[in-house]
Amino acid sequence: MANGLDDVVAAETVLSDVDGAGGHLTIRGHSLAELAGHWRYGQVVRLLFDGFFDELPGDDELEKAIGNARVEVFERLQPMLAELPALDVYSGMRAGIALLPDGESLADALRLIAAPAVLTPALLRLGRGEKPLTPDARADHANDMLRMLSGTPSPALAKALDTYLVTVCDHGLNASTFATRVVASTQAGLTSAILAGLGALKGPLHGGAPGPVIEMLDAIEASGDAAAWLRNEIARGERIMGFGHRIYRVRDPRADVLKAVVRRLGTRNESGRRLAFAETVEQAALDVLKVAKPQRSIQTNVEFYTALLLEAAGFPKEAFSNVFAAGRVAGWIAHAREQQATGRLIRPQSRYVGPVPDLVA
Repeated sequence: MANGLDDVVAAETVLSDVDGAGGHLTIRGHSLAELAGHWRYGQVVRLLFDGFFDELPGDDELEKAIGNARVEVFERLQPMLAELPALDVYSGMRAGIALLPDGESLADALRLIAAPAVLTPALLRLGRGEKPLTPDARADHANDMLRMLSGTPSPALAKALDTYLVTVCDHGLNASTFATRVVASTQAGLTSAILAGLGALKGPLHGGAPGPVIEMLDAIEASGDAAAWLRNEIARGERIMGFGHRIYRVRDPRADVLKAVVRRLGTRNESGRRLAFAETVEQAALDVLKVAKPQRSIQTNVEFYTALLLEAAGFPKEAFSNVFAAGRVAGWIAHAREQQATGRLIRPQSRYVGPVPDLVA
């Protein structure tokens, strides 16, 4: 019996491969190191979409189309924005996306790319009693997302966020991507499929984990003794956030990419102080986990340095999963289109283990 479908191959894909033993991530024939920090998010969207949409434009044209989609999404959803802050910021984003057309065209896909980047800053500003800022169609995607959040961002922060969006754009058949493919296999539209991915991503065992990393760092800083705090958490049966991964048995390669990004933001400001403290906590956690769980290789995962990067970019921890979704949505859309092209409904079997009724002759 495959609890959790471990080691069950449910799809063949050209989109990404996660080498858990070697610690490598391949995205459409490119290593993560080739893409992160070198390709813009719009370029990676085109890479993922190639072959899944007719007449896909070139990089520059696609960047312009994504910018236009941000403006369209804002104008389409602006009349409803005032109602969404009654929900938490993730649920508000998901509710806003649910209002988009449920089609399968490139225009539908680009609206879905645009929506998290538009809705997240708008909802955060509304929650602070501020007016949402209209998107700038001419701006780079990550830059515009930060501009809509807090005004003109620094080039370094915009570059950092762009690198983050690229780093998390796709990652094998994880829980949210599988949920997306299941819905897409029914021939539902892209919005329906992406809403399934959003539902899965919210869980703390998936995309909901970076926020608790900040809570952990704050608690450790208040305690003054990282190792003692971590040992106590393990003794209580609690999970150490930002460590361990379902697939990787070595260090998550995305963690190193994001750690380097945070380091480039500076060493003398608050981000630098936070990074130095986080590195101390990271080493303490690795040491404590090695002693507490010697039978397992528990290494740093993407969530640990995601938390530091997004905190430095000005996002509150309750919006971290939103930003994760803003990057991952490109992968979800590509997987949905890939699944739809097979024409095959995903329909696994289950084994009934409940009580059996008496059969009457």
